[in-house]
Amino acid sequence: MSEVLGVIAEYNPFHNGHLYHIQKAKEQTGAKYVVCVMSGNFVQRGNTSVVDKWTKTQMALANGIDLVIELPTIYSVSSAESFAQGAVKILENLGIVDTISFGTETDDFAALNNIATIISDEPKEYVAMLKEELKQGVSFPKAREQALIKYLNDDVRYKNILNNPNNILAVEYLKALKQLKSKITPIAVKREKVYYNDNHIVDDLASATAIRRMLINKEFSELIRVVPRFSYETLTKEYEVGNMVFDIYRFEKEIFYTLRKMSIEEIANLPDVTEGLENTIKNAANFCNNIKDFINIVKTKRYTQTRIQRILIFALLGITKKDVQAAKKIVPYARILGFNEKGKLLLSGISQNNPKMEVVTSVKRFMDNNANKTYKRMLEIDIFATDVYTLGYKYDSMANLDYTKNMIMM
Repeated sequence: MSEVLGVIAEYNPFHNGHLYHIQKAKEQTGAKYVVCVMSGNFVQRGNTSVVDKWTKTQMALANGIDLVIELPTIYSVSSAESFAQGAVKILENLGIVDTISFGTETDDFAALNNIATIISDEPKEYVAMLKEELKQGVSFPKAREQALIKYLNDDVRYKNILNNPNNILAVEYLKALKQLKSKITPIAVKREKVYYNDNHIVDDLASATAIRRMLINKEFSELIRVVPRFSYETLTKEYEVGNMVFDIYRFEKEIFYTLRKMSIEEIANLPDVTEGLENTIKNAANFCNNIKDFINIVKTKRYTQTRIQRILIFALLGITKKDVQAAKKIVPYARILGFNEKGKLLLSGISQNNPKMEVVTSVKRFMDNNANKTYKRMLEIDIFATDVYTLGYKYDSMANLDYTKNMIMM
């Protein structure tokens, strides 16, 4: 099989920057096939996907992806480290991927690789510096950035590299590849013109943040400039039928119902809840009834808004620390969301190169026949995540779509 390129994405939603990344990565690698591990209905920054995972799959397949695999929810809503580890494990164990490409805000690949080596090997001096920074009460990402700058002793080169989500994920992908002793070659593609969270359009490019704002504000004349034609047609159709979930605020009442129902002990058992934060969360849930006020009460230098929003999603979906720990110990299954003709060949290649890889093409068959309790629990979370997600639709909110929706075949 010719060169196979792996990408990890959220496509929230698929825009011209994503198309540029795929085209550039294929140019750099000469890849003839592209497999994508994609987050589903909830995403890593502690929020919802603006459209469901099957709609995102359609947009991806229409724009250069050949095979789409869902990143299980338990990874897709977790920290950058867990997100990257889950996705890289899937790509590694497919047995067909030669290169992995990701977007960055820097063209200093060596700097990213140096950072990944340090946080993977954890030299004693660095660990000591990290502990000292954490004592200052700052968030873990900030403490890690300061410790790395001190350890590497190069403020000019490394300052602000870890201030950007794409660079953070790039480092985590590189770290995961190192820890797995993977032979997959990493390739970085520098983002051009617009960056994460930018709210302006430059030529035909805009960030996913800006595009979601366009959708909220019905700025369709702007939208058509910055997304591929198929994405535009798909997004406007989904908007018209009311199947867009712009953010977790759509589940405000469900979240507060859940938190008020939970005991202090149950809140303490949510991932990312440490150091007595459960008491603050419980008090805030009892005191206010909107997410914005809740975040303002709970947020500190150590607990960022993104981390708090992830905790809210963990509560909403019933994900526990035990679930997260179990997921770290296994190789995830490969849930197939869609493929094209070239993707069919990739599926054949997977079955030949790694016949032991758990490939899910039918949720019902997998749930009926698989005896692995961790896999079943992870897939139960995926199924429930979809059932919750559709509650955010304007009109139809059917459950069990993971059982009734067919794979997308283009």
